[in-house]
Amino acid sequence: MKYSKIKALLESEKGGIAVATRGWVRTFRNKQFIALNDGSTIHNIQCVVDFENTPEATLKRITTSAALDIQGTLVESQGSGQKYEIQVTKLEILGDSDAEKYPIQPKKHSLEFLRENAHLRVRTNTFSAVMRVRSVLAYAVHKYFNEKGFFYFNAPIITGSDAEGAGEMFRVSALPFDGTPRTEDGKVNFKEDFFGRETNLTVSGQLEAETYAMALGQVYTFGPTFRAENSNTSRHLAEFWMIEPEVAFNDLNDNMDLAEDFIRYVIKYTMENCADDLKFLEQRLIDEEKNKPQAERSEMALLEKLNFVLENNFIRISYTEAIDILKNSKPNKNKKFQYLIEEWGADLQSEHERYLVEKHFKSPVILFDYPAKIKAFYMRLNEDGQTVRAMDILFPGIGEIVGGSQREERLDVLIEKMNALGIPEEELWWYLDTRRFGTAIHSGFGLGFERLVLFVTGMTNIRDVIPFPRTPQNAEF
Repeated sequence: MKYSKIKALLESEKGGIAVATRGWVRTFRNKQFIALNDGSTIHNIQCVVDFENTPEATLKRITTSAALDIQGTLVESQGSGQKYEIQVTKLEILGDSDAEKYPIQPKKHSLEFLRENAHLRVRTNTFSAVMRVRSVLAYAVHKYFNEKGFFYFNAPIITGSDAEGAGEMFRVSALPFDGTPRTEDGKVNFKEDFFGRETNLTVSGQLEAETYAMALGQVYTFGPTFRAENSNTSRHLAEFWMIEPEVAFNDLNDNMDLAEDFIRYVIKYTMENCADDLKFLEQRLIDEEKNKPQAERSEMALLEKLNFVLENNFIRISYTEAIDILKNSKPNKNKKFQYLIEEWGADLQSEHERYLVEKHFKSPVILFDYPAKIKAFYMRLNEDGQTVRAMDILFPGIGEIVGGSQREERLDVLIEKMNALGIPEEELWWYLDTRRFGTAIHSGFGLGFERLVLFVTGMTNIRDVIPFPRTPQNAEF
């Protein structure tokens, strides 16, 4: 008999048919009612066992998370909450689950406990919903760029360059820990290493993507990136995924248009294709926040927040305008901000970004033309010599979700900026070549995929939207 996914069975046009399915036990009640789930949907299907004609030894093996093969008849459900159930005619236990040792019993567990059991947490409703949403969002990313004529570009994961100039990178080496070869002045001799030079895990595929945009027109990367920041926060990971489009002949305004259109598209697609999961996650968030003080609760429910992004125009203001608004805001005047805004040039914090979005404008916000001194070397310098053609998109509840810029296409200006920051020209000779041979205006942005998943699912810790989080002192699984 052909096996069906539980999602397909629950959406079936008619009952009274013979069916077969496989999945894992969520609960087993009264020696009769099995709640079975196979991961295809947030919903379980009820399987009704003829316990009087089923061996007691078999019934005892139907425990939480045991894997079952179920055959029977799909019939209209007698209980509320689902359209169909299965009257079981044949049951086979494919894999036992020791009820006393299985750590994730059908009860409420803390997210911290579930992180310690990351290999099993996806069997819970919350994490199966989050990971289905993550999968659909990833598909929407590729779908959007494919429909817009972009080419998918795979940036190298091992690199000799630091795109951000941050210096917080994971070193890649095949040199031995004991007896590391040294130069005459005592430094590590990387010429004897595997690649013949110092290499690291990438922090961004942007620089390499720029070179491909200057030949293919419009490309995007979507791959893992790494930061060796010792940040134990709910917003940071050491390993995460980045979406980075780069487009030749696009200026900053084109870049803002692309980013806004892209975000709307992927959120709308996910809302249309993950309705049940998002409804569940919204209710979960409501239940979680009942225990919080009123001041700490979200102002908007999850679906309301997502629609807020879809239905409101993204307000575009310069960094300078934003600083004036923040300096004169009540939280700043009353010293309610943790980081007070006192002068132009301040690096905005999440509290400032959220104030602009949630309190002042009550819409998503795009800030542009940031001070050059707080932005990366590759961003195009404005005529004022003080600001660069950078832009950040700010969302409710999360602050910055996208960062991008028009890139500095002028060779002399780019070299001058690199020299001022102590970035050797010989390290990025290949990057400078794109300015030597057919330079043109071009732009791009970066979107941390986990930040996007965090926003869409309503989860509050970034460690809960990636299968196996990599954080300081944690590389389990």
